Amino acid sequence: MSLPVAVVAGLHSAARAAAVDRLLADVPGSVVLHHDLATAAAGTVVRTVRDRGGVLSTGETPLVNDCACCALREDLVPELRRLADAGATRLAIVELWDSVEPKAMAEVIASGGLTVTSVITAVDPALVLPYLGNGDDLAEAGLAAAATDQRTVADTFARQLEYAPVLAVADSPEADDEDRELLAQLHPTARRVPIGHGDPAGAPAPETLARAALAGFDVEAAAAAQHPACALLPQEADDHGVSTLVWHRRRPFHPERLYAALEDLTCAAARSRGRFWLADKPDTLLHWDAAGGALCVEGAGPWLAALPDAAWEMVPPVRRAAAALDWHPEHGDRCNHLVFTSPGLDREGLAHLLESCLLTDAEYAAGRDSWRKLPPAFDTLLEV
Repeated sequence: MSLPVAVVAGLHSAARAAAVDRLLADVPGSVVLHHDLATAAAGTVVRTVRDRGGVLSTGETPLVNDCACCALREDLVPELRRLADAGATRLAIVELWDSVEPKAMAEVIASGGLTVTSVITAVDPALVLPYLGNGDDLAEAGLAAAATDQRTVADTFARQLEYAPVLAVADSPEADDEDRELLAQLHPTARRVPIGHGDPAGAPAPETLARAALAGFDVEAAAAAQHPACALLPQEADDHGVSTLVWHRRRPFHPERLYAALEDLTCAAARSRGRFWLADKPDTLLHWDAAGGALCVEGAGPWLAALPDAAWEMVPPVRRAAAALDWHPEHGDRCNHLVFTSPGLDREGLAHLLESCLLTDAEYAAGRDSWRKLPPAFDTLLEV
């Protein structure tokens, strides 16, 4: 189907509404679909379809397996197909409810045979740090998408922000240079498009967000870019009181010393992410994902160096290419690559703490057979 679909996400509801209104104004013939999950407690999800002139239709869809997001998935594609078949819509704008993450919805839309032309996350720069620091469960904030939803405000916001190649940035009078710099360092490759009443650096052309909405989007490439083995992590930066520390080492972590330092490392930055390896689990690529004072550590499959040659053909080319760019003659793609971004970051103290968690020279020299016998401090965390 040829109907272009732009996904607009974001926990910052006022910024999201401004981005949607901007698209409706700038793209004649555009229509917005929105599923309100706030009514999920009553057993339904309310769908609204509107254009610039107002509401075109409303409807309700029941929950699927007590899951509001599942109901959204079941209802969204048929509605988009209906618009495509009618042939009168130039752009379908899918405005996601507050805590719905764009990755899952973009993949649902694409699997339904429709064309996702952009994923946009709307942000208010003044709210980036407060949201990244909010470790409350979504349920506590009234934003859970299902009774079993255990996500936090911080990790949900981080994923919304980092998945989108386009950020619609609200013109917030409360935002300062530090806020804007934090946003830039968290997602340096994103195209940042001002919305609202213009941008201090100069008002954008009216069609800027419209061009971004129709620019094209590769769902498979976006998914690959989120995998910890080949994610495009931020680079070193230090400006306007905000710093990004990129810490890259080949030597593995000592499991007990790293585990003992987890709380300090997690609280050292507003956001940290990356991949790492433990001496007692040398074949497992581990994913580090921290925001809001909470850390998620999980296995992300084997390092490529741990796979037999025959298995490499089953690995996506982007993963093989990322490994080849950073291949070590002894350890292959095994490495610690962690990135910490925050205002007021204690770069030296953080780097020193990380270094202290690595194997010592004597431990390293003892070899892998000895490493595997180290206390498995992460087994409970990883539910091994």
